[in-house]
Amino acid sequence: MFVKQATVSAPVNIACIKYWGKRNESLILPTNSSLSITLSQDHLCSTTTSRTCSEYEENLLWLNGTQVNIDNDKRLSTCLRAMKKQRERYEANHPNEPKISQWKVHICSENNFPTAAGLASSASGFAALAYSLAHLYDLPLSNPADISELSLNARQGSGSACRSLFGGFVEWQMGRDDDHGSDSRAVQVVDHTFWPEMHALICIVSDDKKGTSSTAGMQRTVETSALFQYRIQHVEEQLEDIKQAISKKDFDTFAKITMQDSNQFHAVALDTDPPIFYMNDVSRAIIAVVTEYNRVSIAAGGKRKAAYTFDAGPNATLSRIPFLNEVIEGALVHGFNSAVAKRHEVGAVKGLIHTCVGDGPRVLGDEHALFDANGKPKQKSKQ
Repeated sequence: MFVKQATVSAPVNIACIKYWGKRNESLILPTNSSLSITLSQDHLCSTTTSRTCSEYEENLLWLNGTQVNIDNDKRLSTCLRAMKKQRERYEANHPNEPKISQWKVHICSENNFPTAAGLASSASGFAALAYSLAHLYDLPLSNPADISELSLNARQGSGSACRSLFGGFVEWQMGRDDDHGSDSRAVQVVDHTFWPEMHALICIVSDDKKGTSSTAGMQRTVETSALFQYRIQHVEEQLEDIKQAISKKDFDTFAKITMQDSNQFHAVALDTDPPIFYMNDVSRAIIAVVTEYNRVSIAAGGKRKAAYTFDAGPNATLSRIPFLNEVIEGALVHGFNSAVAKRHEVGAVKGLIHTCVGDGPRVLGDEHALFDANGKPKQKSKQ
Protein backbone atom coordinates (compact mmCIF):
# COMPACT_ATOMS: atom_id res chain seq x y z
CA MET A 1 0.00 0.00 0.00
CA PHE A 2 1.45 3.35 -1.09
CA VAL A 3 1.19 5.96 1.68
CA LYS A 4 2.43 9.54 1.50
CA GLN A 5 2.52 12.06 4.32
CA ALA A 6 4.01 15.43 5.22
CA THR A 7 4.39 17.14 8.59
CA VAL A 8 4.91 20.87 9.12
CA SER A 9 4.54 23.54 11.76
CA ALA A 10 3.18 27.03 11.18
CA PRO A 11 3.37 30.16 13.33
CA VAL A 12 0.89 32.42 15.05
CA ASN A 13 0.67 35.98 13.78
CA ILE A 14 -0.49 39.06 15.65
CA ALA A 15 -2.00 41.86 13.56
CA CYS A 16 -0.77 45.42 14.06
CA ILE A 17 -3.21 46.67 11.41
CA LYS A 18 -6.30 44.53 11.89
CA TYR A 19 -8.36 42.58 9.39
CA TRP A 20 -12.01 43.05 10.35
CA GLY A 21 -14.76 42.79 7.78
CA LYS A 22 -15.23 41.05 4.45
CA ARG A 23 -16.44 42.48 1.17
CA ASN A 24 -16.99 38.94 -0.15
CA GLU A 25 -17.93 36.29 2.40
CA SER A 26 -17.50 33.21 0.22
CA LEU A 27 -14.05 34.17 -1.09
CA ILE A 28 -12.97 35.75 2.22
CA LEU A 29 -11.96 39.05 0.65
CA PRO A 30 -11.23 41.73 3.26
CA THR A 31 -12.48 45.29 3.32
CA ASN A 32 -8.95 46.53 4.02
CA SER A 33 -5.37 45.37 3.80
CA SER A 34 -3.71 44.31 7.07
CA LEU A 35 -0.26 43.79 8.54
CA SER A 36 1.02 41.40 11.17
CA ILE A 37 4.06 40.19 13.09
CA THR A 38 4.84 36.49 12.81
CA LEU A 39 5.77 35.09 16.23
CA SER A 40 8.38 32.44 16.96
CA GLN A 41 7.31 28.84 16.56
CA ASP A 42 9.59 27.92 19.43
CA HIS A 43 6.80 29.20 21.67
CA LEU A 44 3.55 29.21 19.63
CA CYS A 45 2.67 27.06 16.64
CA SER A 46 0.29 24.61 15.01
CA THR A 47 1.71 21.26 13.91
CA THR A 48 -0.06 19.36 11.14
CA THR A 49 0.46 16.03 9.43
CA SER A 50 -1.35 15.39 6.14
CA ARG A 51 -1.50 11.79 4.96
CA THR A 52 -3.04 10.12 1.92
CA CYS A 53 -3.46 6.64 0.51
CA SER A 54 -5.78 4.94 -1.96
CA GLU A 55 -7.65 3.03 0.78
CA TYR A 56 -8.98 6.01 2.70
CA GLU A 57 -12.75 6.32 2.39
CA GLU A 58 -13.29 9.77 3.97
CA ASN A 59 -11.50 13.08 4.28
CA LEU A 60 -10.94 13.33 8.04
CA LEU A 61 -9.30 15.81 10.38
CA TRP A 62 -8.32 15.38 14.01
CA LEU A 63 -7.98 18.84 15.60
CA ASN A 64 -6.55 18.75 19.12
CA GLY A 65 -8.04 15.28 19.48
CA THR A 66 -11.50 15.96 18.06
CA GLN A 67 -12.43 14.18 14.82
CA VAL A 68 -14.08 16.21 12.06
CA ASN A 69 -15.35 15.12 8.65
CA ILE A 70 -13.69 17.63 6.33
CA ASP A 71 -16.42 17.39 3.68
CA ASN A 72 -18.96 18.62 6.24
CA ASP A 73 -16.96 21.74 7.06
CA LYS A 74 -17.22 24.52 4.48
CA ARG A 75 -13.85 26.17 5.06
CA LEU A 76 -11.87 22.97 5.44
CA SER A 77 -13.42 21.47 2.31
CA THR A 78 -12.89 24.69 0.31
CA CYS A 79 -9.22 24.78 1.24
CA LEU A 80 -8.75 21.08 0.48
CA ARG A 81 -10.48 21.36 -2.92
CA ALA A 82 -8.22 24.26 -3.87
CA MET A 83 -5.12 22.26 -2.95
CA LYS A 84 -6.35 19.20 -4.85
CA LYS A 85 -6.90 21.32 -7.96
CA GLN A 86 -3.30 22.49 -7.80
CA ARG A 87 -2.16 18.89 -7.48
CA GLU A 88 -4.30 17.94 -10.49
CA ARG A 89 -2.51 20.56 -12.57
CA TYR A 90 0.83 19.20 -11.34
CA GLU A 91 -0.19 15.66 -12.33
CA ALA A 92 -1.26 16.84 -15.78
CA ASN A 93 2.26 18.23 -16.29
CA HIS A 94 3.93 15.16 -14.72
CA PRO A 95 2.03 12.15 -16.12
CA ASN A 96 4.28 9.60 -14.41
CA GLU A 97 3.44 10.87 -10.94
CA PRO A 98 0.79 8.99 -8.88
CA LYS A 99 -2.69 10.46 -9.14
CA ILE A 100 -2.98 11.16 -5.44
CA SER A 101 -5.19 14.20 -6.05
CA GLN A 102 -8.10 11.75 -6.31
CA TRP A 103 -7.37 10.08 -2.98
CA LYS A 104 -8.91 10.97 0.37
CA VAL A 105 -6.74 12.54 3.06
CA HIS A 106 -6.39 12.15 6.80
CA ILE A 107 -5.06 15.18 8.63
CA CYS A 108 -4.03 15.57 12.25
CA SER A 109 -3.39 19.02 13.72
CA GLU A 110 -2.49 20.24 17.19
CA ASN A 111 -1.87 23.67 18.71
CA ASN A 112 0.50 24.23 21.62
CA PHE A 113 -1.65 27.15 22.83
CA PRO A 114 -5.36 27.69 23.64
CA THR A 115 -7.65 27.41 20.62
CA ALA A 116 -10.23 30.18 19.98
CA ALA A 117 -8.91 32.44 22.77
CA GLY A 118 -7.85 35.39 20.67
CA LEU A 119 -4.42 33.95 19.79
CA ALA A 120 -4.93 33.49 16.04
CA SER A 121 -5.30 29.71 16.34
CA SER A 122 -7.26 29.47 13.09
CA ALA A 123 -4.52 31.43 11.29
CA SER A 124 -1.69 29.10 12.27
CA GLY A 125 -3.96 26.07 11.85
CA PHE A 126 -5.03 26.79 8.29
CA ALA A 127 -1.52 27.92 7.35
CA ALA A 128 -0.19 24.58 8.60
CA LEU A 129 -2.97 22.77 6.73
CA ALA A 130 -2.18 24.49 3.43
CA TYR A 131 1.58 24.14 3.82
CA SER A 132 1.42 20.45 4.74
CA LEU A 133 -0.86 19.72 1.78
CA ALA A 134 1.47 21.66 -0.52
CA HIS A 135 4.33 19.39 0.57
CA LEU A 136 2.16 16.30 0.38
CA TYR A 137 1.26 17.23 -3.20
CA ASP A 138 4.81 18.31 -4.20
CA LEU A 139 3.71 21.82 -5.11
CA PRO A 140 6.35 24.53 -5.71
CA LEU A 141 7.38 26.45 -2.60
CA SER A 142 10.91 27.55 -3.45
CA ASN A 143 10.41 31.31 -3.69
CA PRO A 144 8.22 34.06 -2.18
CA ALA A 145 5.94 34.15 -5.23
CA ASP A 146 5.08 30.46 -4.63
CA ILE A 147 4.23 31.18 -1.00
CA SER A 148 2.06 34.14 -2.02
CA GLU A 149 0.26 31.86 -4.45
CA LEU A 150 -0.31 29.31 -1.69
CA SER A 151 -1.68 32.09 0.51
CA LEU A 152 -4.68 32.37 -1.84
CA ASN A 153 -5.72 28.88 -0.71
CA ALA A 154 -4.94 29.37 2.98
CA ARG A 155 -7.02 32.56 2.90
CA GLN A 156 -10.10 30.55 1.94
CA GLY A 157 -9.81 28.61 5.18
CA SER A 158 -9.13 31.58 7.46
CA GLY A 159 -8.38 35.06 6.20
CA SER A 160 -5.46 35.78 8.51
CA ALA A 161 -3.96 32.35 7.77
CA CYS A 162 -2.42 33.78 4.62
CA ARG A 163 -0.17 35.97 6.80
CA SER A 164 1.13 32.95 8.76
CA LEU A 165 2.76 31.56 5.60
CA PHE A 166 5.61 34.07 5.93
CA GLY A 167 7.93 35.00 8.74
CA GLY A 168 8.80 38.51 9.86
CA PHE A 169 6.35 41.32 9.10
CA VAL A 170 3.66 40.39 6.61
CA GLU A 171 1.03 42.31 4.66
CA TRP A 172 -2.23 40.80 3.45
CA GLN A 173 -3.08 42.84 0.39
CA MET A 174 -6.83 43.22 0.05
CA GLY A 175 -6.68 43.11 -3.76
CA ARG A 176 -9.19 44.46 -6.28
CA ASP A 177 -10.45 41.30 -7.99
CA ASP A 178 -13.88 41.00 -6.37
CA ASP A 179 -14.98 38.17 -8.68
CA HIS A 180 -12.19 35.65 -8.04
CA GLY A 181 -9.90 37.08 -5.33
CA SER A 182 -6.84 36.36 -7.45
CA ASP A 183 -4.86 39.29 -6.02
CA SER A 184 -5.88 39.09 -2.35
CA ARG A 185 -2.70 37.51 -1.04
CA ALA A 186 0.07 37.74 1.54
CA VAL A 187 3.45 39.33 0.84
CA GLN A 188 6.43 39.61 3.15
CA VAL A 189 7.38 43.16 4.14
CA VAL A 190 10.66 42.18 5.85
CA ASP A 191 11.88 38.81 7.13
CA HIS A 192 12.32 37.77 10.77
CA THR A 193 16.00 38.72 10.88
CA PHE A 194 15.38 42.38 9.97
CA TRP A 195 14.41 43.69 13.43
CA PRO A 196 15.77 41.18 15.98
CA GLU A 197 15.34 43.67 18.84
CA MET A 198 11.56 43.46 18.48
CA HIS A 199 10.05 41.14 21.08
CA ALA A 200 6.49 40.31 22.07
CA LEU A 201 4.94 39.58 25.43
CA ILE A 202 1.63 37.74 25.27
CA CYS A 203 -0.53 38.24 28.33
CA ILE A 204 -2.97 35.37 28.86
CA VAL A 205 -6.00 36.90 30.52
CA SER A 206 -8.38 34.11 29.57
CA ASP A 207 -8.13 30.87 27.60
CA ASP A 208 -11.91 30.50 27.38
CA LYS A 209 -13.56 30.39 23.98
CA LYS A 210 -14.67 33.88 23.02
CA GLY A 211 -18.39 34.68 23.19
CA THR A 212 -18.62 36.05 19.65
CA SER A 213 -16.56 34.38 16.93
CA SER A 214 -14.53 36.57 14.59
CA THR A 215 -16.56 35.38 11.60
CA ALA A 216 -19.90 36.29 13.14
CA GLY A 217 -18.60 39.46 14.76
CA MET A 218 -17.08 41.04 11.70
CA GLN A 219 -20.16 40.36 9.60
CA ARG A 220 -22.34 42.13 12.16
CA THR A 221 -19.89 45.03 12.19
CA VAL A 222 -20.00 45.43 8.41
CA GLU A 223 -23.80 45.47 8.51
CA THR A 224 -24.38 47.79 11.48
CA SER A 225 -21.37 49.95 12.43
CA ALA A 226 -21.11 53.55 11.21
CA LEU A 227 -17.59 53.78 12.64
CA PHE A 228 -16.58 50.85 10.45
CA GLN A 229 -17.14 52.96 7.33
CA TYR A 230 -14.77 55.59 8.72
CA ARG A 231 -12.17 52.95 9.49
CA ILE A 232 -12.00 51.46 6.02
CA GLN A 233 -11.54 54.94 4.53
CA HIS A 234 -8.45 55.66 6.65
CA VAL A 235 -6.80 52.32 7.45
CA GLU A 236 -4.77 52.13 4.23
CA GLU A 237 -2.97 55.33 5.21
CA GLN A 238 -2.12 53.80 8.59
CA LEU A 239 -0.82 50.72 6.82
CA GLU A 240 1.59 52.71 4.69
CA ASP A 241 2.76 54.68 7.74
CA ILE A 242 3.49 51.57 9.77
CA LYS A 243 5.39 49.97 6.87
CA GLN A 244 7.55 53.10 6.77
CA ALA A 245 8.13 52.83 10.52
CA ILE A 246 9.17 49.18 10.16
CA SER A 247 11.60 49.98 7.35
CA LYS A 248 13.23 52.63 9.59
CA LYS A 249 13.01 50.52 12.78
CA ASP A 250 11.13 53.44 14.26
CA PHE A 251 9.55 51.81 17.32
CA ASP A 252 7.95 55.03 18.58
CA THR A 253 5.84 55.44 15.43
CA PHE A 254 5.25 51.70 15.17
CA ALA A 255 3.91 51.65 18.73
CA LYS A 256 1.67 54.67 18.22
CA ILE A 257 0.02 53.24 15.10
CA THR A 258 -0.32 49.74 16.56
CA MET A 259 -2.14 50.99 19.64
CA GLN A 260 -4.33 53.38 17.65
CA ASP A 261 -5.41 50.58 15.35
CA SER A 262 -6.18 48.26 18.26
CA ASN A 263 -8.27 50.96 19.94
CA GLN A 264 -10.09 51.68 16.70
CA PHE A 265 -10.84 48.01 16.10
CA HIS A 266 -12.39 47.60 19.54
CA ALA A 267 -14.31 50.88 19.16
CA VAL A 268 -15.79 49.47 15.95
CA ALA A 269 -16.70 46.26 17.81
CA LEU A 270 -18.48 48.34 20.47
CA ASP A 271 -20.25 50.32 17.72
CA THR A 272 -21.66 47.08 16.31
CA ASP A 273 -25.34 46.35 17.00
CA PRO A 274 -25.59 44.60 19.37
CA PRO A 275 -22.18 45.63 20.74
CA ILE A 276 -19.32 43.12 20.89
CA PHE A 277 -17.15 43.06 24.02
CA TYR A 278 -13.85 41.27 23.48
CA MET A 279 -11.80 42.95 26.22
CA ASN A 280 -12.46 42.76 29.96
CA ASP A 281 -11.38 44.74 33.03
CA VAL A 282 -7.95 43.10 33.13
CA SER A 283 -7.45 43.95 29.44
CA ARG A 284 -8.20 47.59 30.18
CA ALA A 285 -5.83 47.56 33.16
CA ILE A 286 -3.05 46.36 30.84
CA ILE A 287 -3.80 49.29 28.51
CA ALA A 288 -3.56 51.67 31.48
CA VAL A 289 -0.18 50.26 32.57
CA VAL A 290 1.33 50.55 29.08
CA THR A 291 -0.13 54.03 28.58
CA GLU A 292 1.32 55.27 31.88
CA TYR A 293 4.70 53.64 31.17
CA ASN A 294 4.91 55.42 27.83
CA ARG A 295 3.69 58.70 29.35
CA VAL A 296 6.51 58.67 31.91
CA SER A 297 9.07 57.92 29.21
CA ILE A 298 7.84 60.74 26.94
CA ALA A 299 7.65 63.19 29.86
CA ALA A 300 11.32 62.45 30.57
CA GLY A 301 12.23 63.35 27.00
CA GLY A 302 12.17 59.81 25.65
CA LYS A 303 9.85 57.90 23.34
CA ARG A 304 7.29 55.13 23.58
CA LYS A 305 8.82 51.93 24.89
CA ALA A 306 5.94 49.49 24.54
CA ALA A 307 2.80 48.94 22.48
CA TYR A 308 -0.31 46.91 23.22
CA THR A 309 -2.64 45.30 20.75
CA PHE A 310 -5.72 43.11 21.26
CA ASP A 311 -7.21 40.85 18.64
CA ALA A 312 -10.73 39.46 19.00
CA GLY A 313 -10.28 38.42 22.62
CA PRO A 314 -9.12 39.69 26.02
CA ASN A 315 -5.49 38.61 25.70
CA ALA A 316 -2.92 41.33 25.06
CA THR A 317 0.20 41.24 22.96
CA LEU A 318 2.80 43.80 23.97
CA SER A 319 5.43 44.72 21.40
CA ARG A 320 8.61 45.91 23.00
CA ILE A 321 12.38 46.21 22.98
CA PRO A 322 13.31 43.48 25.48
CA PHE A 323 15.51 45.13 28.10
CA LEU A 324 13.31 48.20 28.56
CA ASN A 325 10.14 46.71 30.02
CA GLU A 326 10.86 44.88 33.28
CA VAL A 327 8.50 47.25 35.07
CA ILE A 328 5.59 46.17 32.86
CA GLU A 329 6.23 42.49 33.50
CA GLY A 330 6.38 43.24 37.22
CA ALA A 331 3.03 45.01 37.12
CA LEU A 332 1.40 42.17 35.22
CA VAL A 333 2.78 39.41 37.44
CA HIS A 334 2.31 41.09 40.83
CA GLY A 335 -0.95 42.94 40.25
CA PHE A 336 -1.66 46.51 39.20
CA ASN A 337 -0.90 49.77 40.97
CA SER A 338 -4.25 51.33 41.84
CA ALA A 339 -2.86 54.78 41.03
CA VAL A 340 -2.49 53.69 37.40
CA ALA A 341 -5.14 51.04 36.87
CA LYS A 342 -7.90 49.26 38.73
CA ARG A 343 -6.36 46.96 41.30
CA HIS A 344 -6.47 43.27 40.45
CA GLU A 345 -5.32 40.33 42.49
CA VAL A 346 -2.13 38.47 41.67
CA GLY A 347 -3.04 35.93 39.00
CA ALA A 348 -5.42 38.18 37.06
CA VAL A 349 -2.96 37.73 34.22
CA LYS A 350 -2.85 33.94 34.10
CA GLY A 351 0.38 33.63 32.17
CA LEU A 352 3.01 35.43 30.13
CA ILE A 353 4.64 34.16 26.96
CA HIS A 354 7.80 36.03 26.05
CA THR A 355 8.58 35.51 22.39
CA CYS A 356 10.07 37.27 19.38
CA VAL A 357 9.62 37.73 15.65
CA GLY A 358 9.78 34.34 13.98
CA ASP A 359 10.15 32.55 10.67
CA GLY A 360 7.52 31.04 8.40
CA PRO A 361 6.29 27.43 8.29
CA ARG A 362 8.81 24.66 8.85
CA VAL A 363 8.94 21.19 7.31
CA LEU A 364 9.38 18.57 10.04
CA GLY A 365 10.72 15.04 9.93
CA ASP A 366 8.69 11.86 10.37
CA GLU A 367 9.65 11.74 14.04
CA HIS A 368 7.31 14.72 14.50
CA ALA A 369 4.42 13.13 12.59
CA LEU A 370 1.08 13.11 14.40
CA PHE A 371 0.08 9.73 12.96
CA ASP A 372 1.69 6.46 14.01
CA ALA A 373 3.00 3.85 11.59
CA ASN A 374 -0.52 2.42 11.22
CA GLY A 375 -2.03 5.77 10.31
CA LYS A 376 -3.73 6.28 13.67
CA PRO A 377 -3.53 9.64 15.48
CA LYS A 378 -0.87 9.46 18.17
CA GLN A 379 -1.48 9.51 21.90
CA LYS A 380 -2.36 13.22 22.28
CA SER A 381 -5.27 12.83 19.89
CA LYS A 382 -8.48 11.02 20.62
CA GLN A 383 -11.69 10.62 18.67
